[in-house]
Amino acid sequence: MSDQSLTIALSKGRIFEETLPLLAAAGIVPAEEPEKSRKLIIGTNHDNIRLVIVRATDVPTYVQYGAADFGIAGKDVLIEHGGDGLYQPLDLQIAQCRMMVAVRKGFDYAAASQPGSRLRIATKYPDIAAEHFAAKGVHVDIIKLYGSMELAPLVGLSDAIVDLVSTGNTLKANDLEAVEHIVDISSRLVVNKAALKTKHALIEPIIRAFAGVVQAEGA
Repeated sequence: MSDQSLTIALSKGRIFEETLPLLAAAGIVPAEEPEKSRKLIIGTNHDNIRLVIVRATDVPTYVQYGAADFGIAGKDVLIEHGGDGLYQPLDLQIAQCRMMVAVRKGFDYAAASQPGSRLRIATKYPDIAAEHFAAKGVHVDIIKLYGSMELAPLVGLSDAIVDLVSTGNTLKANDLEAVEHIVDISSRLVVNKAALKTKHALIEPIIRAFAGVVQAEGA
């Protein structure tokens, strides 16, 4: 991409939906709805600005290596996969949730998680889970899953799960309960450091527009 163009990396789903008002504040409108389109590159109302639609876990990689100038990524992704080489100027306060330890109801987590004990943990965040339990002095066998996390304790695959919790309704529906908070999660603006220098005149107004929305929401 030239110095007069911008590529923005986004993922479908909740983050994208909550990003639309931020883009609008910066005067950027997608040419079509990503949720209804099969296209992975989507134009906008600006000829020099395009969106690339990628997996949420891939946003930092696209930005870090310059395939996108900036993007929006969850703090969970940045912690698990690392945010090295990325400028993170703004917590957008969108897609907010909590990373929690959850177990099936009736499981004595307090007794099972004493220092020196061993647990089997199912999660798609193995690094975060391992670090959390290491700090507690608990040995863990990590089982990496990619979905339907709530099933693991119910069928005996794991003692507990580490996952994102928003309303907690999915846990309740599956007779699970959150028992320990690990970290609060929200989405961050991540910018390629080289692009910030070479395309500062294009990127800085967008950062300011995003910041204005965040400040107004928090007022």
